[in-house]
Amino acid sequence: MSPIADKNVCVVNHPMVQHKLTLMRDKHTSSSSFRVLLNEISTLMAYEVTRDLAMQDIEIETPLEKMTSKVIDGKKLVFVSILRAGNGILDGMLAVVPNARVGHIGLYRDPKTLAAVEYYFKLPENLNQRDVILVDPMLATGHSAIAAIARIKELGPRSIKFVCLVSCQQGIQAVHERFPDIMIYTAAIDRQLDAKAYILPGLGDAGDRIFGTK
Repeated sequence: MSPIADKNVCVVNHPMVQHKLTLMRDKHTSSSSFRVLLNEISTLMAYEVTRDLAMQDIEIETPLEKMTSKVIDGKKLVFVSILRAGNGILDGMLAVVPNARVGHIGLYRDPKTLAAVEYYFKLPENLNQRDVILVDPMLATGHSAIAAIARIKELGPRSIKFVCLVSCQQGIQAVHERFPDIMIYTAAIDRQLDAKAYILPGLGDAGDRIFGTK
C-alpha cells in the first residue's frame, strides 16, 4: 500500500500486480493475453480488498479433534460489475470469494457530454445486509463510478468499496467530492486525462482490449 494524500485510496503495489500491469499496458499485448493478465491481477487485488472482511467463529472437526475456527460469510458480500469492462475484473474476484453474490450495472459514456448513461441495473435483494465491492478497470472522469455508487447507495448497503486497475487524480477527486467515504483500490494512479477523457499513459480502452472490439 502506497502512502498518498487521500487516506481513502489504496494503491496495490505488490510486485506481481505491477509486473502484470506493465504487460497489460503494452499495446502489443493480445486480447487473449490481456484477459488472462486482468484475471490474474484481479485475483491478487482481491486479497487486499477483502483484507478487513468480518469473520465469525464456527465449530469444525479436524481429522484429530474438534476446534473453533474463523470463516467469512461470502453470501454477505456482493461484487457489482460496471458493464461491460467490469466483468474482466469480476472473474478474478470470484476466484477468491466464489460464494459472493453478483450484480451488474450497465453504463455507457455519452460521447458528447461524457456523462454516464444507465441502460441496465440488476442487484441482489436485501442489499442493506451486504457489503458491496464495485469493479471497473478504469477510473477516468469518475462519472461512471459516481453514477454506479449513487444507484447502489439508494439500496442502503452496509458498505461500498470501488476497485479499478488504473486511475487518475481527477477521477479519484471527483468520486471523493461526491462520496468521501468510498474506499478506492487501484493498481496505479496515472498522470492525467487527454482531451477525450482517456487516462494517460493508461492502457487504452479496457473494454476494447478485453473483447478485441477495436
